[in-house]
Amino acid sequence: MTQQTPTFRTSTKATRAQKRAPWILLAPFLALFVLTFIIPIISALFQSFTTVDRAGLFGEDGVTGRFAGFDNYVTALSDNGFVASIGRMLLFGIVQVPVMIIACTILALLLESASARWPGFFRAIYFMPYGVPGVIATILWSFLYVPGLSPIVSLLQSMGLQPDFLGANSVLWSIANIVTWTYTGYNMLIIVAQLKSIPGEIYEAAKMDGAGPFQVAWRIQIPLIAPALVLTTVFSIIGTLQLFAEPQILSTVAPAIDTEYTPNYAAYTNAFAFNEYGVASAQAVIIALAAFILSFAFLALTNRPPKNERDQRKRAKKDGLEARRTLQTRASAVRAVTTQADPGLASGRVATTEGTDR
Repeated sequence: MTQQTPTFRTSTKATRAQKRAPWILLAPFLALFVLTFIIPIISALFQSFTTVDRAGLFGEDGVTGRFAGFDNYVTALSDNGFVASIGRMLLFGIVQVPVMIIACTILALLLESASARWPGFFRAIYFMPYGVPGVIATILWSFLYVPGLSPIVSLLQSMGLQPDFLGANSVLWSIANIVTWTYTGYNMLIIVAQLKSIPGEIYEAAKMDGAGPFQVAWRIQIPLIAPALVLTTVFSIIGTLQLFAEPQILSTVAPAIDTEYTPNYAAYTNAFAFNEYGVASAQAVIIALAAFILSFAFLALTNRPPKNERDQRKRAKKDGLEARRTLQTRASAVRAVTTQADPGLASGRVATTEGTDR
């Protein structure tokens, strides 16, 4: 006698409630995401294709908006200061981003090494600059850059040197120093989190094989933290094009920094100094597209398969094409033979049919 397993029925109301629960929990986030992210993007795109005509010297006789097409984009790209700011930020990123990524990787590896002492304390110390707001950090560093106030400048002058941290040729790297000081600890924590996910068995196997600390770091840890390195690099590329607070604050003490020193600074100036919201929106869209293109190009470059795998794919593709051509050639030959032999086959079919009828 078999014993039946009891079956449980789920009511329709319970099923509907289970389906609605995730959306109800996500509703506050989705509402804020739409209000603070999606709607501003749509508004910026819309404004980038519109312009405002003002009647009178200050618009006292009326202000009217109209569709401008791509005129705002043409104006933005024809602005030599804005184009120069994009080139300046590309140079900034080429130098500053690798330096910061290398620094935060070295710090993370040192803190996660077996011989590290007080790693929690030093992690907090290295992360502390990120907790300082960018405006305050820039003000603090400006006191270290201004001659007469900076003890660093006074010390170098006493040694016979004449440093100019705020000059036209050096202020960009002074800003890079502030950004590196601020964000190295933040990127370090991302890499530390990736290092902690590496299984301990891998380290034990490496020690049994006689690997030293440098070999463990170079051959095991760095390849396994590649996703974290890619993530921090993409964040840094995007942050480079969004640079704004540091040059704006330093512009009060550095005459070399103009109102179009960075792309974001140029868009801010057009929007709030000249009331050219259409041009500023077009510049913001161009900055976003530049960040997307650079990030996508970097991801495509880092996600490329190894050279031997690419060669194998090329050979397989070549072999597949050759096999396809061979099959097409054989099919054409068979088709030609069948076409030539078709009259005889047709007469044979007729004779067989007549013999059957008889």
